[in-house]
Amino acid sequence: MRVYNFSAGPSVLPEKVLEQARDEMLDCNGSGMSVMEMSHRSKAYEAIIGGAEELLREVMGIPSNYKVLFLQGGASSQFSMIPLNLMKNNKIDLVLTGMWAKKAMDEASRYGQVNVVGSSKDKTYSYIPELDKTTFDPEADYFYICQNNTIYGTRFPELPDTGNVPLVADLSSCILSEPIDVTKYGLIFAGAQKNMGPAGLTVVIIREDLIGTAKEFTPQMFRYSIHAENGSMYNTPPTYAIYIHKLVLEWLKGLGGLEKMGEINRKKADIIYNYLDNSSMFKPTVHGSCRSLMNIPFVTGNEELDAKFVKEATANGFVNLKGHRSVGGMRASIYNAMPVEGCEKLVEFMKEFERSNA
Repeated sequence: MRVYNFSAGPSVLPEKVLEQARDEMLDCNGSGMSVMEMSHRSKAYEAIIGGAEELLREVMGIPSNYKVLFLQGGASSQFSMIPLNLMKNNKIDLVLTGMWAKKAMDEASRYGQVNVVGSSKDKTYSYIPELDKTTFDPEADYFYICQNNTIYGTRFPELPDTGNVPLVADLSSCILSEPIDVTKYGLIFAGAQKNMGPAGLTVVIIREDLIGTAKEFTPQMFRYSIHAENGSMYNTPPTYAIYIHKLVLEWLKGLGGLEKMGEINRKKADIIYNYLDNSSMFKPTVHGSCRSLMNIPFVTGNEELDAKFVKEATANGFVNLKGHRSVGGMRASIYNAMPVEGCEKLVEFMKEFERSNA
């Protein structure tokens, strides 16, 4: 029996994608092989990786002056790759909104100066800080944000105006969830295991003028120029993860693209937030316009009751609802593949739990 999987990642995948992958496991497109067995240099696989890039460009509206790179190493490897490739004046601006932004800050600090222009650390990263543009450095190499904070359930309600300084954004937990204007960014990166496919693939979307200025000591595998020049084939890419990513994009396009996906995601989030805002037992940890559409943390205020809820929810087919240790309580991650029905059923269960434990 399929459960409702509210995992923050690796996350639920569309059933249609899983079924197609199952059907093509032994023979993909008449090749007589599984994708996992294909040479990444073969015509059969070139059609897959080329098709994935073409679909991603179409779905996201990625302009021709941006490169799409399919990389390994997880999104965390980008905490190093970005400063190694983009730091020329050896200084950046950064908004500190959680654990992942802190890891990016710590790594960038190894190569230059990090100017923290805003932080929400004082309230366990439960909000997005207001920014004062006069504190931005016009000579910074880039301006860094984690656009959606998986652990804390916050997102930037609007992008900071960084002028001529390239905006670099970690979109790991919100990419493909709604339309964005790619031209507002210098570089976008995302681990695939939330909305794009399985773990093992990291996607980087980078404006071409930001490629080719890596620090002299940057390893070959950490140079964007190497991967751009070789069409993400400098070494063997994560072939099967890219294949699943292509199937996810086909599913997303068939659904109606990012406009439709954004509409569905807002509906799902409203179902849960509307209940939380009116519950006498469960309380959301984030309020206002910076609430995430993808990750919804909530608490009862009683650790024993939280644990009881998670245990009973799991027994009833609502899995991976335990919150991150730094926030506690519960967290419902409702990525693209989570159906509206899953959010409705969860709220029904929460209402019953509230009645039974009042």
